[in-house]
Amino acid sequence: MKSTPVDAALRAIESGLVVSCQAAAGNPLRGPHHMAAMAQAAAAAGATGIRAEGADDVAAVKAATGLPVIGIRKTGDPGVFITPTYADAESVVAAGASIVATDGTARPRPDGGDLATLIEQVHDRLGVPVMADVDSVEAGRYAHECGADLLASTLSGYTGPGAVPDAPDIALVAALVAATPLPVVAEGRIRAPEEARAAFAAGAFAVVVGTAITNPMEITRRFVTALDLPEGAT
Repeated sequence: MKSTPVDAALRAIESGLVVSCQAAAGNPLRGPHHMAAMAQAAAAAGATGIRAEGADDVAAVKAATGLPVIGIRKTGDPGVFITPTYADAESVVAAGASIVATDGTARPRPDGGDLATLIEQVHDRLGVPVMADVDSVEAGRYAHECGADLLASTLSGYTGPGAVPDAPDIALVAALVAATPLPVVAEGRIRAPEEARAAFAAGAFAVVVGTAITNPMEITRRFVTALDLPEGAT
């Protein structure tokens, strides 16, 4: 049977570590040059893929590493802001993304569109797989019905009214594996190899780690907080 672009993209990250190289506004590492260097370091250490935000970063990361890139575009919209529209998806695929990740929940999208239509457009016009970032088993089932190629636990803890938990949601990974036939990517608050191993043991298809590898600002902040250092300590 002839391999499809979807098959090839998924095989490339299967059973591997995908490193999320993103820097928000205010982070000195923000920008394609720094993100490409961060991705190169991750690739040299054995990462099988990179998750990157925005066309400029996607293009720089792809050129620097040659690894498959899970491309996203974050908008300033409240609610659904991870690659909410076809135009967002098109921009990161044109830049070199092998997989498009999008908010996979049933929440209203800023352009009034729906997930099923977006996935159909990405498949038909761009020919790449769609990873649905979800927050629950219900959202995972919904994304599956809409035609997603794989699921990710990315949004667990980020869509509700309560505080964001500190630990990764390994239970959701296991529940998504049981609920649909789709590959499930573990993503969100994974900070230690032991947590990544637990995600694979729960049935994860791949694991995404971001902050713990690529955000020295947050890593430093966690140390400073844990050590209860006095203000201005060096």
